[in-house]
Amino acid sequence: MAHGESMFPIEITVYGEPQPAGSKTARVVYRKGNDGKARPIKRAGRIVTATYDANAKKVNPWKEAVTQVAGDSYFGPVLLGPLVVEFIFYRVRNKGDYGTGRNEGIIKDSAPAYPAKRPDTLKLARAVEDALTGVLWADDAQIVDEYIGKRYGEKACVEIKVWPASARTVLDLVSEGEMEPPRPSEQFEQLSFVA
Repeated sequence: MAHGESMFPIEITVYGEPQPAGSKTARVVYRKGNDGKARPIKRAGRIVTATYDANAKKVNPWKEAVTQVAGDSYFGPVLLGPLVVEFIFYRVRNKGDYGTGRNEGIIKDSAPAYPAKRPDTLKLARAVEDALTGVLWADDAQIVDEYIGKRYGEKACVEIKVWPASARTVLDLVSEGEMEPPRPSEQFEQLSFVA
């Protein structure tokens, strides 16, 4: 990278079949007492719960792969502040999408344009967001703009792009023409004149 050249967007491709984050369920944690009866564990007066991912068997190895590739690809500090991200998930087409005989290897005109079946894009993105927390960003709550897409491709993978949002303050938004300068409300103006 040349001196002064921006490191953004950060671009990472992770190969493998993207897996969705499953539905989360919380369960109360129990411990047997001296009398042999199971009772909920309490800490600071609150019942302790553990959260489980319904798709843990498939999503955990996928998240580990995303974390590993991101860690091997990005050497900068964990990003702070508002971020913009793009995730494009690629799936391999079904064999039925291709012709046979002399049309073998040619996609049929009637084949679907997009992989509009499960898993849904939000669950796919949630798994990647979780995997990148602590690697690219401190907290996925920093994401203020997000584009998520599903496409067909040669190999199953996710393409990730991350860059800082162009505005960090209201003054930045005003200077970019994204919003009008903030003005006091009429109610505030009226109250300010009260002695």
